[in-house]
Formats: sequence, C-alpha cells, structure tokens
Amino acid sequence: MMKVLNFGSINIDKTYLVDHFVQPGEAKTSLKLQTFSGGKGLNQSIALALGGAEVHHLGCVGADGDFLIEMLEEKGVNTDYITKLSEIPTGHAIIQVDGAGQNCILLFAGANRAFETDMIDKVMENFSAGDWILLQNETNELAYAMNCAKSKKMKIAFNPSPADEKINDLPLNLVDLFFINETEGAALTGKSSAEDILDSMLGKFPNASVVLTLGKRGSIFRNANNNIAQPIFVTEVKDTTGAGDTYTGFFLANYINGVALRDCMQLATMASTIQVTREGAATAIPTLDEVKKSLMAIPIISEKY
Repeated sequence: MMKVLNFGSINIDKTYLVDHFVQPGEAKTSLKLQTFSGGKGLNQSIALALGGAEVHHLGCVGADGDFLIEMLEEKGVNTDYITKLSEIPTGHAIIQVDGAGQNCILLFAGANRAFETDMIDKVMENFSAGDWILLQNETNELAYAMNCAKSKKMKIAFNPSPADEKINDLPLNLVDLFFINETEGAALTGKSSAEDILDSMLGKFPNASVVLTLGKRGSIFRNANNNIAQPIFVTEVKDTTGAGDTYTGFFLANYINGVALRDCMQLATMASTIQVTREGAATAIPTLDEVKKSLMAIPIISEKY
C-alpha cells in the first residue's frame, strides 16, 4: 500500500459564531465561542486517514499542541514525524462563522513556519518511489520539500491555500495533482472563469491533473485524458470550515488506492457534504463507511464536463 506524507499545518481553531462578519471599525460580541483542532494539514491528514489512506503527518506544534497530536492519533494518522517546539506556540486561527455557515479566517503561522531542511531530510528517508507527498501553503520550506520528494520519485499533490503572491515562485512543474478552488486558480493563472482556469492550468502543467472545486457548482477533474464534473449534494449548511480539506483528503485517499475517478469525486463530495452539516472542521469529518452509506441512499448524478 502506498503511503502519504502530509507536510502540513496544525492549528488551534478559535471559532466565533456571529450574525455577520466584523466590519472595519466595528466591535461586536460573538454569539458563541468554540475551540477545535484545525489547520489545513491536520484536517487533510484526518480526511486522508478516514478516507482509507496510510498517512504520516510531518508537522510542528508548540508546547500547547499535545491535544492536537492526540486527535490525529485517534483518527488513525501516524504522528511519528511531528516535532514539539518549546519556544514557538502552535499555529492558530481566528474563525468567524455567520448564520449561513460561511466563514472568514485569520491565521497565525506559529510553529507551522518553523521547519528546517534537516527535519525534512530525515523524514524523507522513510519514503520511496510511488509514495505521495501532500502539501498546502501554510508551512515554510515548500520548495525544498517538493524537490526532495521528486528526487525520490514520489508523487506530489499540492493545495495552494491560502493563495498568496509567492505561490508561483514554487517549482509547480513538479506537481502531479493540484487541488484548487476558484480563488487559488485565479492566483495561479490570472484567469477568473472555471473553464479558463482549467485551460490555463493544463497549458502550464500539461502532465498534471487538476481538481477544481466550485462551491455550490460542484467540482471538476481535468487532465490530458479526462474531463469529469461532479455536482454537489444539497444539504443544510452549519459550518463550511474544513469542507475543502475534507474533499481533498477523501479524493486523494481513494485516488491513490485505485478507485475510479468518478467514484473518487462522489466520495469526496459526499464527505464534504456531511462535514458541513456539523460544527468544527476536523471533528466534523465523517468516516468512509458513513460516506458510502449516504451515497447508497441517494441517486448519483455525475457527468462529463
């Protein structure tokens, strides 16, 4: 069985329920505060594990991060490569969630940007050709990790979130599978429509595959040989935090395990659909059995894009 090394962020999420997002100059009282495990890396590792992958997490936390490591272990993630730092706090996120379940997020990187190249070298010794590495844009030393992985003939999956001006400085030609939304697609290509983003991505990276998530308009998988669209499953939304991470983890877990593309998209879509009906990010991710049972209960629609 192929292994996945997730080189990713680990955060403490402070989630505030509000009737509307705070505006410039405004002070307001939140309706509720909850503390969750979070970070795109942690969320995606848990989704990978629950989706059926063997996943190892490469990350850093501060002295306040023990409960995050424990949660990863409880969900089936190997945590041997998580470093606990004494002088740098765990990364955290301040998340506002409004009555419609939409969110806005302020990040503090903390230990997530304390990686050194020798830490990556030591971990990479345990992986080989055919294994996968998954990266997001919430850690440092991404270019180094990508080059190390490719030198070992590992496959590279990249979710360039949060999108910033430095993304295009990375060796993106090494990436085998991109997970992007429209905002990230625009940052990578300068295009705005889904069709233009996909055309531009495949023009720039012809050997890669791209998963483009489109919110209420579903998702599209495209590479040189496939164009597949997957609509959403309609549900009542409670909190969208972590929905994209859930999709990414479930898709990748099944993709590397040889599941058909259409089925990967359906599983990932249903996993994120279930996830948004619950509060929190990582704590809301369903199991693979839950997802399969939910899919069996509804008619499935999937079509070529």
